[in-house]
Amino acid sequence: MECQSCLTDPASLIVADTSIVINLNATGYSGEILDALPNRLLVVEEVSLELENGRRDGNSDADDLSALVSAGRVELVKLGDIGTKFFEDLIIGSATETLDDGEAATIAYSFECGAIALIDERKANRICAARFPELGIGCTVDVLAHAAVIDALGGEQLSDAVFNALYRGRMRVLAHHSEWVVNTIGTDRAAQCTSLPMSLRTTSGTHS
Repeated sequence: MECQSCLTDPASLIVADTSIVINLNATGYSGEILDALPNRLLVVEEVSLELENGRRDGNSDADDLSALVSAGRVELVKLGDIGTKFFEDLIIGSATETLDDGEAATIAYSFECGAIALIDERKANRICAARFPELGIGCTVDVLAHAAVIDALGGEQLSDAVFNALYRGRMRVLAHHSEWVVNTIGTDRAAQCTSLPMSLRTTSGTHS
């Protein structure tokens, strides 16, 4: 099954939250993916700080992000005055209606600059859609399913990249992408990915 990526305009800026960066690092092909992707990828400082905090748990994502920045594949950005106001609105309030710093800053910067926010978590997608209905929203799968990325990686490496994002990065998959993901990695490997819903891990659907 073909998956239609929402990243249809190569001129659109895309802004990745913390989970997106972790997933891209986990693929094992982040450099190849970002070289193929026509869109410019931005990361806000708050996401970088969250990854720095992960060092305490032995995670290397901060180093991986630094390498991508040094190679010119990712650009670090700061919130402006308008973005800062929206950021504060997204982190202050009840737990059900607020986000962590990385997600909030990603959404706020994207709204401020007219970019596409890349966020995987359902709560962040819900809040973003409710508060910023005109904002473009994408996710990790939109990057992996981009035609240019598929062409660059080829079938076997694409399958490995998606599986690694799921198995190592614990990538979340939105419902409308689930069939493409399972067909790409195959049902045997889908069964190993605990970030997928149980229904997808026990399906007897078509192998890739």
